[in-house]
Amino acid sequence: VQLQASGGGLVEAGGSLRLSCAASRATSRSYSMGWFRQVPGKEREFVATINWNGGLSQYSDSVKGRFTISRDNGKNTVNLQMNSLKPEDTAVYFCAAGQEYHEVVAGKPRWWGQGTLVTVSS
Repeated sequence: VQLQASGGGLVEAGGSLRLSCAASRATSRSYSMGWFRQVPGKEREFVATINWNGGLSQYSDSVKGRFTISRDNGKNTVNLQMNSLKPEDTAVYFCAAGQEYHEVVAGKPRWWGQGTLVTVSS
């Protein structure tokens, strides 16, 4: 599975961005998907995940209530709506996919996409 993330950019604090991740094949519809982020010099951290049918999702405490993950299996895409952005949300965001939900939650998805940079100015 190849994953292509897009939608990053520069936004002021309090603003919003929507990230999208397109998967290369329809079989990804059965996979759990997730978003992670990484700041240079720090470990990659879990942001959000969603199961194969969108019925189950989980967020890190730092983004809960501000970010929303969703998926469109008809288009093989997963999205991350980011609202009320803060400077500390600045990072490279990666989408990922795993055959099992717990794999993604544990930070061990099988497939990774390239990152997209999100910069939040204060």
